[in-house]
Amino acid sequence: MTPPNTSFTYAPPDTPLDILHEDHELLLVNKPAGLLSVPGKGEHLADCLIARLQAAFPEVLLVHRLDMDTSGVMVFARTPHAQRHLGLQFEKRHTKKAYVARVWGEVAEASGHIDLPLIVDWPNRPLQHVNHETGKPAQTDWRRLRVEDGTTRMRLFPKTGRSHQLRVHMREIGHPILGDPFYATGPARDFPRLMLHAESLKLRHPDGGIGMTFRAKVPF
Repeated sequence: MTPPNTSFTYAPPDTPLDILHEDHELLLVNKPAGLLSVPGKGEHLADCLIARLQAAFPEVLLVHRLDMDTSGVMVFARTPHAQRHLGLQFEKRHTKKAYVARVWGEVAEASGHIDLPLIVDWPNRPLQHVNHETGKPAQTDWRRLRVEDGTTRMRLFPKTGRSHQLRVHMREIGHPILGDPFYATGPARDFPRLMLHAESLKLRHPDGGIGMTFRAKVPF
């Protein structure tokens, strides 16, 4: 999703595709930060990861998305069967995802669980916010990795897949993700990119069901 302000200029990185794995059903890619997963509205937002992939793999089909500002592992399908199979895995929460984030402040606890329902903030969309009456369930487990000069490196495990879930959940516990143009303020926002990376994705292969885990090195 693109930031909801008129001063935003979309300048996606001009980097080669980083293919993590390819076979007859799957294509795993390390998405760079700053690149849309799918096209936005308007020709100026046409450049995106799936369009770049389809130039090399015309049959590629969308399964899920990462926010424009988030980097890391994404899976695409190469057949309609694989798209259905993977879509059900995401829907039934059979996939396992792990993210690495740098957040503002020094997190005191070693680990924790966040259970805060989320819904779109309609007057300010695409922003999301916590709403205990109408929000959809959203849960995140987290583990502190290390404290770094007044910030904390964390590993995040989303149990649900709500839009902006990790970004809102971190802000709500008082530790916004560094460089977040939506939810961080002040010095926490003054970083060259959103410090959020989809580090690993575990899924079952659509052909045979074997469990596979794919990883992309954290770039920050």
